[in-house]
Amino acid sequence: MITTVMNLDTLSGAPPRTDAGLRPTADTQAGTAANPPGILLEARGLRKSFGGVRAVRGISLAIPADGVFALIGPNGAGKSTMMNLLSGAYQPNEGEILFNGRNLVGTPAYARARLGIARTFQSIRLFKQLSVAENVMAGFYVHRDVPWWQYVFPGRRARQNTADCRRETLELLQLVGLDALAARRAGTLAYGQQRMLEIARAMATQPRLLLLDEPAAGLNSTEVQFLLELIGKLRRRGVTVVVVEHNMDLVMTVADHVFVMDHGEYLFQGKPHEVQTDEGVIAAYLGGQRKEAAA
Repeated sequence: MITTVMNLDTLSGAPPRTDAGLRPTADTQAGTAANPPGILLEARGLRKSFGGVRAVRGISLAIPADGVFALIGPNGAGKSTMMNLLSGAYQPNEGEILFNGRNLVGTPAYARARLGIARTFQSIRLFKQLSVAENVMAGFYVHRDVPWWQYVFPGRRARQNTADCRRETLELLQLVGLDALAARRAGTLAYGQQRMLEIARAMATQPRLLLLDEPAAGLNSTEVQFLLELIGKLRRRGVTVVVVEHNMDLVMTVADHVFVMDHGEYLFQGKPHEVQTDEGVIAAYLGGQRKEAAA
């Protein structure tokens, strides 16, 4: 048996944090706050700078429970920084992040995973030397409370825990279409299959909120269609999904609500059909493409 310890801060690719410049509020210090009814996560006035670069400038957003929320914008809009702020890879210089009645400012990524926030990455990050099944099993250990020494000297709880993990792992692999490849080394999978494996591993942490960072990047049309169906299945399981994506066909098909950023600032939000017809969005996000096509 291979025992894997997964450091979510390391996986996030975030630099070591000192949290310098963080301005806690009274709610932050108390550790609790109230979300509006029906809202799973709310961000209030988030700001994040890297030296003189202001990547996120006073963003506030509310993510409803049990839906699909899309975060879009042109390159450099600040989407990836927002994902890192929500997942805990970065801490904001200012602002609050309220999740299920708790202020997450100052809470690291691994602790947010235990609270029910999971994510995938724009650049695939798997344990490539481990098997497909072992990658998913690594995610389950976020919520297991079996003492480490029982895996060295296996006891009844450790054996039962391992059996449960294997059973649930196969269920998740079936969900993403990889059950027949459970024993294969993860690094040998095709690119699209690796994308699906990342989602299965994130689901193993039992999230209430799943952050998908450009999940359709590099996928062919058949794989994108499978991804659309998978997101629908996750939603029906009660998982709230946040998608950062450049594939507008996918966004307009799957999202209930779309939030648009540009240059680190709020630009527009609304239903997919409203986003498609907003002049500001067309100018910032689609205008360049249309002008090039016209030329």
